[in-house]
Amino acid sequence: MPTKTPAAIYIETGKPMVIDDIDLPDPGPTQVLVKQFATGVCHSQLHELDRPNPTLPLVLGHESTGIVVAAGKDVPHVKEGDHVMVTWVPRNPRGRTPIVAKVGYKGEEVKYGAPANVGTFTWARDVVVDEQMVVPLDKKADVNATAPVGCAVMTGVGAAINAAQVRPGDSVAVIGVGGVGLSVVAGASIAGAYPVIAVDLTDEKIDFARQFGATHGVNASKGDPVEQVRELMGGGMAAGVDHAFDAIGVKITMEQCLSMARARRPGEREGGQGIIVGVPHGEPAMPAMFNLFGGKVYRGAPGGCSTPDRDFPMMIRWFLEGRLPLDKMVTKDYTLEQINEACDDLRAGKIAGRSIVKF
Repeated sequence: MPTKTPAAIYIETGKPMVIDDIDLPDPGPTQVLVKQFATGVCHSQLHELDRPNPTLPLVLGHESTGIVVAAGKDVPHVKEGDHVMVTWVPRNPRGRTPIVAKVGYKGEEVKYGAPANVGTFTWARDVVVDEQMVVPLDKKADVNATAPVGCAVMTGVGAAINAAQVRPGDSVAVIGVGGVGLSVVAGASIAGAYPVIAVDLTDEKIDFARQFGATHGVNASKGDPVEQVRELMGGGMAAGVDHAFDAIGVKITMEQCLSMARARRPGEREGGQGIIVGVPHGEPAMPAMFNLFGGKVYRGAPGGCSTPDRDFPMMIRWFLEGRLPLDKMVTKDYTLEQINEACDDLRAGKIAGRSIVKF
């Protein structure tokens, strides 16, 4: 029997989301019905809300924790009563395309935020998603602290561990230490990097990043951040870090992260790397050719290049061991009815780490 559940629905461009019931289908053979504990509020959802011509009605969200209410007969890895994490990256796709649930609102089919092809939405009390988007969660883990694992933590920690493959003693700079950037800092610290340089616009955010493993800070409002990073690494145009991450995704920061990477040294195949972690938006970056000619590597890290089945249990283990302080990352929580306020606060820079909606 179809399930009605309250959700945050974007129904008119430029207007606040409304809280109303949507209609969920019964889970199909490979789908899971999840009653949610908490969901994260991600900056990429602001990009969806700010699109000039979004496809409406729209329900957003792509990271959460919850409990399985029902699972289809062909779901192999979770069952009723299990705690789970919901994500937007297929956990172990094996070449199978996730089946998107058909959700309705007042006779119209509801669309999901990008990437819509995987059919994940989490700004609702209950969700129906393909089993590929659901990963088991150890019941010992705090369900609020772990709500951002499905995007922010996976993307940030994964960017350091998987995309950059940070090794002990490597030097790291991270531009933008919000939820994703803090996760990059934490991942680099767990990997044994030194120094780990947090780059942001306020001393408060830089100081907060030290709780996640940052060893140095650069305040970009007090001078050229590229020059400040180079000075920390010895000075000069060739100086820089082994891995520079941009967790923001605008033109200037995407260009700065490559400039912060060190040049190739004699005998090396390549120099440092600039890694784009934040969703690129706005005017495209134009990296200086001397950076590429200097042997630097420029790459992206979609979803932290993570494989949820492999990486989520590892991240939860690090959290339970006290190595990945997810409880410190969640700095504010809201109710579903406060979702527009949550988005406004994130847009205004009022969230130090990650905010969540608790159900």
